[in-house]
This record gives sequence, structure tokens and C-alpha cells, in this order.
Amino acid sequence: MESYKREFIQFLQSAGVLKFGDFTAKSGRKIPYFINAGDIKTGDQIAKLGEFYAKAYLEKVGNKRTVLYGPAYKGISIAVSSSIALSKEGLDVPFFFNRKEVKDHGEGGVFVGYVPKKGEEVVIVEDVITAGTAIRESMAILSSLEDVKVTATFVMVDRKEKGKTEKSAMSEVEEEFGFPVYSVVDVYDIIEYLEEDESNKENVERIKNYLAINGAKA
Repeated sequence: MESYKREFIQFLQSAGVLKFGDFTAKSGRKIPYFINAGDIKTGDQIAKLGEFYAKAYLEKVGNKRTVLYGPAYKGISIAVSSSIALSKEGLDVPFFFNRKEVKDHGEGGVFVGYVPKKGEEVVIVEDVITAGTAIRESMAILSSLEDVKVTATFVMVDRKEKGKTEKSAMSEVEEEFGFPVYSVVDVYDIIEYLEEDESNKENVERIKNYLAINGAKA
């Protein structure tokens, strides 16, 4: 396993972002592990997360200026921290996020921060994709922007789960909307990491059993 993947998984555990147990995903599936960016609570933690996203961005997108979109609520801190980390690398990118309810006073509208202009490219930063539900919601919200093109999505973990078909949710999103979805690590990286410690045996078995039913076939 690449060192940065190990470092990232260790970070997710130490920050309490990666948990094991019985959870219900946004898709409604009962899952044996949970990735929750909402559990990042300190400046050091969110700064570190932003650095991982910035590294992935520069690796996949390069030194290209786009606009970062962080879906409310968990995506907001990811967008902010990622933009700060990118600025430290010499790339100053604007960011914005949505309100859950449209504001009808003050500046009004559904968006907060930089609103992309016609022809600009947007990159979505999310915490995780399970069945693709959250990304489809984001695309519906972003459709109100005129001639703005979403060119990529970045998430912490690819859960390698099937979406509406036997294909992975990430593959379905890519095919449906025509942009790539990148992740820092995937669930099989997490399994490999956990298998190095015998005390994780039960969690590994539960994740493997879950993937046997809900894992993508392609």
C-alpha cells in the first residue's frame, strides 16, 4: 500500500472519521462502517484533510483554476480547507456552498461564497459516495447555474458499492454526468490496512460480508 494511503487511513481513524459498527447510509443501506467528515472538530484536523484533498486535486486536475463546491453541510468545511491548502501550493481557487433553505432577504439566493460565472468549471468536494444520491442532489442544485460545467468530484473514500445497477455508484455517476470521480482511498485499501492487525478481524469480516452483497460487480 502506498504510504500516503496508509497515512490517510490512520488520519481518518485518529480523527474519529472512520468508525465501525451498525450505521444507516443516506442511501438507506445498513452499513458496517461509516465515514463522517462531520466528526472533524479541530483546526489541525480540518487543515490536514484539506491537504489530502489538495494533493489529490493537484495530482488529477493539475495547476488549473476551477471553483470548488462543497454541498451543505459536510462539504462546506472540505471546500474551505481544500481551497486554503491549494492556496499554500500557489493555486488560488474560489469556493462556494449551498444553503439548505433559500434565503429571501439580504443577499438572498441558495449559494454562499463565490458564484461561478458562465463558462467556469466546478469541482465538487464531498466526503463519500455510497449510492450516488448526494451527487445527484448536488447536480440538481448546480443546474440552476447558467453554462457552468462540473468537471470532477473528489471524495475521501470509494466504498466500491453498486449503485442503481451492478456497477459501482461512482461509475454510474461518471457515466450519467460525464465527469470523473476521484477518491483518496477505497474500501479495499481500508481492508488491507485493517488486516495488518489481528484485532480488526471481526470488522474485516463484516465489511467483506457486506461487500459480498452490496459490492459493485464492475
